[in-house]
Amino acid sequence: MAQVKGVDHLVLTVSDMAVSRQFYSGLLTFLGFELMADDETMVGWSNGVTRLWIAQADAQGMKHPYRKGNPGFHHYAWQLDGRDGVDELQAWLENHNVPIVDPAGEYYEDYYAVFFLDPDGMKLEGMYYGKE
Repeated sequence: MAQVKGVDHLVLTVSDMAVSRQFYSGLLTFLGFELMADDETMVGWSNGVTRLWIAQADAQGMKHPYRKGNPGFHHYAWQLDGRDGVDELQAWLENHNVPIVDPAGEYYEDYYAVFFLDPDGMKLEGMYYGKE
């Protein structure tokens, strides 16, 4: 039987490649990712464990902007190395005027997270399980 070993990559379709390239480049560099590939239609980063790609939406896709609640992507969470990492991420988000949906806090027992939006309004999360 096939078994999943981890998440290899995620591809997000974006409405404005230039804006999203700048946002994700800063965010992912902060989170320890390195640029793998960059061309007019796709950009990809890797942290050695997983990869994240962004791709430009096509003409048909541009007619249907992202809306949380539609079928499909709800949010994407990065597991960070501690509560301090969540707090550092929130500080980075604030310094870069990134919309924070829910500030850093304990949302469940032993679950500390910050939730924020990318330029298309897609919900992202930095989180940590456990107590420090």
